[in-house]
This record gives sequence, C-alpha cells and structure tokens, in this order.
Amino acid sequence: MNRRWNFLGTYHGLVIPTIMDLPAIPFRYSLTVEGEYVLKMRLDPAKVSPAAYHAMLALESFVNKSSKLEGSLLELIKMRASQINGCAFSIDMHSKDARMNGETEQRLYALSAWRETTFFTNRERAALAWTEALTVITEGRAPDEVYAEIRKEFGEEELVNLSLAIITINGWNRFAIGFRKLAGEYQPHKSG
Repeated sequence: MNRRWNFLGTYHGLVIPTIMDLPAIPFRYSLTVEGEYVLKMRLDPAKVSPAAYHAMLALESFVNKSSKLEGSLLELIKMRASQINGCAFSIDMHSKDARMNGETEQRLYALSAWRETTFFTNRERAALAWTEALTVITEGRAPDEVYAEIRKEFGEEELVNLSLAIITINGWNRFAIGFRKLAGEYQPHKSG
C-alpha cells in the first residue's frame, strides 16, 4: 500500500509527522469487567534468558557506578531517551529516581522542551542533545554540530561513558516496550 505522509514540519531538525500518519502498533490487551483495557506483559526477559538480562545489568552497573558521570545527569538522559522512545515504564522509573535524588519537578516537566528553557546547564544541554542524536540515530547520524557541542563539555572518556549510558537506556527501553513491561509498579531508591 502506498502511503502519502503528511508532515507538520520540522522541529530542531526532526521531521514531525501528523498524528494520523503514525502507524498503529498492536498491543496485547484484555478487557476487564469495568470495560477498561489493560496491558499485559508479554514475557519476563530476566526469567527467559538470565544471562542476557545479567549482561544488561552489567552495563547498567558500569554506567551508575564506574562511568564517573553525575547521577543527576544520568537520570536526565535516561528520562529524555525514554520520552523519545515512548517507554512508559522507564519514564515512570527515572522520574521517580530523579525526584528521590533531588531533581526538581520543574526540570522534569520541562525536559521534553529543554531547548526552550534556562533550567539546564551547558553540560546538561550538550548531554541532552547527544542523547537525542544517538537515540534517533537515523535522523541525522549524530551531526557534527552536536558532536562539537558535546566535546566542549565532555572529555573523551566521559563522552564514551555518556554514549554507553545512552546505549544502555535505549536497550532497556527496547526490552520494556517490546515485552510490555508495566509502568507504575517501580519503587524508587536513593542512590549513593
């Protein structure tokens, strides 16, 4: 079937399709007595392939404990990648963790529009731009101008570690979205 796409335009280099042009993604629902639709988890990757899940946990452990990146910065990039990917479980998780560790409501609410605010430092802004570039890698292939900005704020080792943090959250998002991990059940913990 040939489909003609309509676009609202571009926003900071991203092409924005109209909502009617976004493909419908079939979800696995069951009808409850009250007539509400409930999402069900497809499978638990930790139970199905413990070795694969532990490999993801090892990446996460490195990011959180050995990357030498600020915890607040990590939560922002995890939230931003999860917003872009539409991962409800991770948005819920990382917003709770960020608040538990002192992040403000104002910055969390404004995160999806960070370019329009003054709430974020230059370092955070560079990290958010790099997060967006790597998360939607097909939309510009990590542009040179974004790379130039990130290099002003991050040394080589920090940039590799930041990139691994972005890769890791994108992996977790794909697990959670693909297997329909349920949002809302996560309980936060204080880091440090």
